[in-house]
Amino acid sequence: MSKGINKAVYRPVGVLLGFAAGAVAGVVFRQVWKLTAGDGEAPSATDEDRGWGEVLAAAALQGAIFSVVRAAVDRGGAVGVRRLTGHWPD
Repeated sequence: MSKGINKAVYRPVGVLLGFAAGAVAGVVFRQVWKLTAGDGEAPSATDEDRGWGEVLAAAALQGAIFSVVRAAVDRGGAVGVRRLTGHWPD
């Protein structure tokens, strides 16, 4: 399979995996926030009752979790495509 075809095959898979990664990351973040902060809801940037430290900590944690989940899902998708096609998606 040529690189162009392989990339074209993987692109829709990658998009679907990206949506799934976002959903999984959101669930993981909410659970981790509950465990670490003891609070049901993470603060939003415009939450007047929360301080800078709490807002920035929540954003950093959310970003880290999203990045790790996205990388794991992307890597797993690439491995799956290689198993199906015999070629690594570019």
